[in-house]
Amino acid sequence: MAEEEFTDINGNSISLDCQTHSAFCREFTVTAPKLSLRKVMVCTCFIWLFAYAIFFLTENTAVLSSAIILTLAGMMIHIHFVKVDHETLLIIGSLGIQLSSSYASGRESTTFIEMSKLKDIVINEAVYMHSIIYYLCILIKDPAEPETVASVVPLFQSSKPRLNCLVQVYRSCQEILAETR
Repeated sequence: MAEEEFTDINGNSISLDCQTHSAFCREFTVTAPKLSLRKVMVCTCFIWLFAYAIFFLTENTAVLSSAIILTLAGMMIHIHFVKVDHETLLIIGSLGIQLSSSYASGRESTTFIEMSKLKDIVINEAVYMHSIIYYLCILIKDPAEPETVASVVPLFQSSKPRLNCLVQVYRSCQEILAETR
C-alpha cells in the first residue's frame, strides 16, 4: 500500500504509511510533521525578551542566565520526551502486535503484546475538551477470566489521527485477526 495524507484531531497534516509484508503481517506508520523551527525561535525570542525586560528593571544578571538555561532545558525535555516523529503498529497474525514510538531526539520506545493476550482491536470514542474524538485501542484479556477485558491500550496517542485514518487501520487489522482465529 502507499502513503496517504490525513489530518489529526487539530487539523494538522499527518501521513499514514501502510506496508503489507505478508498475508499475516502488516505495518502502519503514522508520521507527524517535524518540529517547526519558526515556532521554536518565536518562543525562545519571547522568553528572552521578557527576561531582558526584567533584567532592565532589576539589573540582575541571574535573570538572563536563568532564562537561557530554562529555555534550553525546556527544549531538550520537549524534544526527548514529548515530540513524537512517528508511531508504528506492526501486527503479525501468529505472534502479536508491536507498538513503537520514535521521538524527535532519536529515542524509541517499543511495546509488544502477545496474540494470546489480545481480545480485540476496536475504535473507541472519548470526550476530549469540548468535542468527541475517536481512537484505536487494543483490548487485553483478563488472565483469570478470558471473556472480560483487563485493560485497554490506546494506539497512536501522540499523532491522534481522525476517524477516516483509524478506520483504514482498523479494517486491515481485523482482516488479519479474522484469519488467525
